[in-house]
Amino acid sequence: MEQTVYLQMEDGTCLCGKPFGAPLKAEVIAEAVFTTAMTGYTETLTDPSYYGQMVIQTFPLTGNYGIAEVDFESGGAHISAYITREWCRHPSNFRSQMDLDTFLKQQGIPGIYDIDTRLLAKRIREHGVMNARLTTAPPSPEGAASLSGWRIRDAVSHVTCKEPYELSAGLPRFHVVVWDFGAKKNILRRLCAHGCRLTVVPATTSCEEILALSPDGVMLSNGPGDPKDNPDIIAQLAKLCRTGIPVFGICLGHQLLALANGADTEKLKYGHRSANQPVRELSCGRCYITSQNHGYAVKNDFLPHNAAMSFVNVNDGTCEGIRYHDFPGFSVQFHPEACSGPADTEFLFGQFIALMERRTQ
Repeated sequence: MEQTVYLQMEDGTCLCGKPFGAPLKAEVIAEAVFTTAMTGYTETLTDPSYYGQMVIQTFPLTGNYGIAEVDFESGGAHISAYITREWCRHPSNFRSQMDLDTFLKQQGIPGIYDIDTRLLAKRIREHGVMNARLTTAPPSPEGAASLSGWRIRDAVSHVTCKEPYELSAGLPRFHVVVWDFGAKKNILRRLCAHGCRLTVVPATTSCEEILALSPDGVMLSNGPGDPKDNPDIIAQLAKLCRTGIPVFGICLGHQLLALANGADTEKLKYGHRSANQPVRELSCGRCYITSQNHGYAVKNDFLPHNAAMSFVNVNDGTCEGIRYHDFPGFSVQFHPEACSGPADTEFLFGQFIALMERRTQ
């Protein structure tokens, strides 16, 4: 008889399902979030920004094109648990190297399926992001109350690289330092495709160490957790902004750059995690469809004094981009490098290249 696994939410909701992936040897507690993306589950599983979270996949069938290592956004999975309505046991794709169950077993990630993911998404939309427990023992009502004190800690330190490393392709025109807060591989790929030699450095790198590398520009990567949990990085970034080096921030990098310039951030009720978030560019009114994965945002009423909002979310009016007036820097909350798409805003990498070109002329 197949084992029953229980998912208990902080609001008292308790659902039972069936296990897959790695065996659940002990209960797992994490922040439960949902993504509505219909494709790109491999990228979701390996995105460092999901560290400390159990991911609810709202699209009902997951794993139908298998797992291919070439699609990984990092060296492996960073989620705490995976929740889906149904997983495909026989994927059909010439690129597939394994099925979803095998991958989760390899990565030590427990999963639960045959569960009402629509109900979970509705609960989170109504009540906000909640902590949750995955367990094989029927949970007690008192267990739900105990979940409220749990929070993600030291997220960036768990996903950043341990040592600097270099990447390049072809004949590079510019040297970019990528400040790694949990960088997705496709950010690195897009920079290389635009003619950049990359030096990827750990999150603990100081401004002086970055300057010693003589970069033409600095990329601030995506990453997990509350941006305010990184005061040392914010302090070093504030110093970097005074050097005149072009800076481009994505996702967590966007939030950290804003905090370094006097802005404030807030936790969103249930975040933006999907591949169809509409954003409007304020300079021209054009709308783009973007991929997003974040639970925090820069407060509209506390933008940096030396900057202006460049993009706004069409759905809820939150800040999606900032351009700075007193140094060559800009940032966006969404992912212009998104895999498996959309690629509407890939042109922003070209704008970063243009900033470096102007500085080197």
